[in-house]
Amino acid sequence: MRLSKLFTSFFESEKAGGLVLLLCTAFSLVISNTSFSESYFAIWHHPIANHSFEHWINDGLMAIFFLMIGLELEREVYKGELSKFKDAILPLSGALGGMLFPALIFLLFNFGTKTQSGIGIPMATDIAFALGILSLVGKNVPNSLKVFLTALAVIDDLGAIIVIALFYTKTLYFVNLIISLSIFGGLLVLNRMKVNNLWIYLIAGVFMWYFMLNSGVHATITGVLLAFAIPFQDGSEKSISYKLQHFLHKPVVYFILPLFALCNTAIVIGADWMQNFSEEYSLGILFGLIIGKPLGIIVFSYLAILIGLAKLPKELSMKKLLGAGFLGGIGFTMSIFISLLAFDDAEIINNAKFMILAASLVSGIVGFLWLKRFCK
Repeated sequence: MRLSKLFTSFFESEKAGGLVLLLCTAFSLVISNTSFSESYFAIWHHPIANHSFEHWINDGLMAIFFLMIGLELEREVYKGELSKFKDAILPLSGALGGMLFPALIFLLFNFGTKTQSGIGIPMATDIAFALGILSLVGKNVPNSLKVFLTALAVIDDLGAIIVIALFYTKTLYFVNLIISLSIFGGLLVLNRMKVNNLWIYLIAGVFMWYFMLNSGVHATITGVLLAFAIPFQDGSEKSISYKLQHFLHKPVVYFILPLFALCNTAIVIGADWMQNFSEEYSLGILFGLIIGKPLGIIVFSYLAILIGLAKLPKELSMKKLLGAGFLGGIGFTMSIFISLLAFDDAEIINNAKFMILAASLVSGIVGFLWLKRFCK
C-alpha cells in the first residue's frame, strides 16, 4: 500500500509529537512533586482576561487541535482510507467497538455512583502517542496497519467530540448556540457558493468559537465544525483545506499539545497513591483502556470481516490488529480532556489523570512488545 504525501507528513509529525508529549509529561510530573510545585501550578492558574491560562489552553488552543483533527477526518472521508465503504468499515468497526467496550467496563464499576459521569474517559485514543509507539516498532510495520490505526484514532476523536457535545453540556444558552450554529450555516453556504478565501472562514470561525464558548457547549466543538465548513475543493496541494492542514501540523504538535500536556499532567502523587487503584473510577479507567480498548477493537473488527462487511488487507493479520488495539488503549490527551469535563472534584480529577497515565503506559508497552513480536 502506497501512502499519500500528506498522510506521510501527518504520520511523521504525530510520531515526533509523541516524543515531545512524553518529555513534557515527564517534566510536568517531576516538577509537580517538588518544592517548585506551587510556583508551577500558579503559572497555569494565572488569570488572563478573566480566565486562567489553563482555561485558554483547554477551551481555546485545543479548538485549533480539533480543527486539525477535523481537517484530517475530512480528507480521509473525501480522498483517504474512509472514502470507500469497503475500506472505511474496518477502522470504523474497530473504533465503535473500541468506544463501546471501555464505556461498558467503566459503567460496570461506576453505575449508580457519583463518578459514573466519567464513562467517556476510556473511550478515546491519543493519536500522537499511538502513532509514535507504532513507529518505534520499526520498518516492518505494514503501511495498512499505520492507516488502520490512524483512521481508528481519528474516528475515536470524532466519537469523543460527539460524546462531549451530547453528555458534557451542563447548562445550555440557546441564543448563543443559535448564533454560533447560524455562523456555521453561513459558512456552509459560502462553501457551496465556492467562496475560497480562507481568511473569511477563519475570522468567522473565531466568532463561532466565541458564541459556542458562551453557549454551554464545549467550545472545542467549533474546531471540527469549522473544518467541515472550509472548502475541500479537489484536495490537492493548492486547495485551502490542504494548505491549512499542512500549516497546522507543527504548531499543534510542537506547541499546543505540549502546552496541554504540561498544564494537565501537573499531577500530585501522594504517599497513599496505591489507594487510588481501589477506587471505582480508577478501576473503570484502568480496565477500560487496558482491556476494553483492545477487546472492543478486535471483536468488532473480526465481526465486520466475518459477516463480509470488511476485508482484511493481505499484509495484515488479526494478531497485528490486536497490537493496534493495545495501542488504542493509550488515552492520554482526549481521556484527560474528558476527565476535566466529567468531574468537579479536584482530587478525583487528579487521581483520574494519574490512572489515565498508568493505563496508557501499560497499553503502550504491551502494544509495542506485541507488535515487535508479530511484525517481522
